[in-house]
Amino acid sequence: MRVEAAPYAYPVVGSFKFLRPDRSGRVVRPSVLIRLTDADGRIGWGQAVPMPSWTYETVETVMSTLAEHLAEALLGADPESIDEIHERMNRAIRPAFSTGQPLCKAGVDIACHDLAAKQRGCSVAELLGGVRQDSLTLSWTVAAADLDEVGRLLEEGRALGYRNFNIKVGPPQSLEYDLLLARTVREFAPDGFLWADANTGYEVEEALEAAPKLADAGVDVLESPLPPNRIRGYQRLRRQGALPILMDEGILSPVEAEEFAALGMLDGIAMKPARSAGLAPSKKIIEGLQEAGLWVLGSGLTDPDLSLAASLHLFGWAGIQKPCALNGPQFLEGILAEGALAPTEGRFLVPKGDGLGIEPVLPEGFRLTLLAEKG
Repeated sequence: MRVEAAPYAYPVVGSFKFLRPDRSGRVVRPSVLIRLTDADGRIGWGQAVPMPSWTYETVETVMSTLAEHLAEALLGADPESIDEIHERMNRAIRPAFSTGQPLCKAGVDIACHDLAAKQRGCSVAELLGGVRQDSLTLSWTVAAADLDEVGRLLEEGRALGYRNFNIKVGPPQSLEYDLLLARTVREFAPDGFLWADANTGYEVEEALEAAPKLADAGVDVLESPLPPNRIRGYQRLRRQGALPILMDEGILSPVEAEEFAALGMLDGIAMKPARSAGLAPSKKIIEGLQEAGLWVLGSGLTDPDLSLAASLHLFGWAGIQKPCALNGPQFLEGILAEGALAPTEGRFLVPKGDGLGIEPVLPEGFRLTLLAEKG
């Protein structure tokens, strides 16, 4: 096994508050590419998608975690023995409240799934158990603090075939603006699925005031109204019952999903395998939610290329029918697998072929760093 990795940044188009300029002034979506090569020369690709505006992990911590702790732990492991892989990673980087360095571990998990599926001669979705939904409906992201910009974004989404929309609500926007935004989108798409995400921005009393008003404005579901450690606040929102309450931030492993559900904090989860340490933990979370009759929505971290393909395989296996908020193609340029992951009329096909079903084409001169190797 050979373990290699290197940072790769994707240029950003449009404006999204979580995608901010780097030191050079460019707005990019950072990532770390991970390449595993087995003794027969087969390659498994993974990708970690750190973003300090979303999580404590950065490109620098992902690279140092891989180089100093995880790469050696992978040597001699069978990529198909994914539970053992996670045990090795969790011994190398121990959990605190939950999984340590989950975005970094997600990149490794994806690479292992890609390699294991290629070794078997099947797709990642087939490795997970089979495709239940081979085409996924998408949701278009509307994140703007100006209604004129909102109108332009809505028309842009419609022109590309999108009929469902997700909006960003909460501070620094006022509740009045959020309600006007929700009404504007609902009027534009009266039959569409309207998903509001507060990205943990509300205080408890603000969320309790906002939820019924957002429901009256036409919102169908409210994601991450509070920080995940506001347990009693989530319980109050759930008891209020104005909207289905989904969690996202704070769900890093099946343990939190099970415990938070048992505590009556949520109606479901907006699944982000890139945040939840990869496909194997995310599959366990989804199985628990579906068994309990709770919501499972497909979401992401503005995922490029490999991370996006992994999400499509997971959500295709899960049979998700609600619109998925996968906005990488909306905001990113410089795609390494150009054309392979282009949505059509607001829908994504689950990739076919072995592994993830895509292969990145690296730019001329781009090199990955060898982190560990065992013959």
